[in-house]
Amino acid sequence: MQDAILRKLFLGFIQIHILHHAAKAPFYGAWMIEELAHHGYDISAGTLYPILHNLEKADLLQTEKQVVEGKTRKYYCITQEGRQTLAAAKEKIAELTHEL
Repeated sequence: MQDAILRKLFLGFIQIHILHHAAKAPFYGAWMIEELAHHGYDISAGTLYPILHNLEKADLLQTEKQVVEGKTRKYYCITQEGRQTLAAAKEKIAELTHEL
């Protein structure tokens, strides 16, 4: 039971982390896997891409295709809805950390 709850919490942290970086600059999936690894999240492409697709379906992210070294790469960018969601999450995080 505890593992399931921690998994849900970490999924939320990962989603906020994704939105945070998308607000800074467009990114591609392999870069995000490396970025999350720097923060202790061991996440595979098979886990990350469904998260990205769900954020896209929720209109929090959008994609742009760019050709890099002859290959098409999909970049993820934050939407206005994503910016609003990230701002609300930051408020709740600040409130919680202040309380803890």
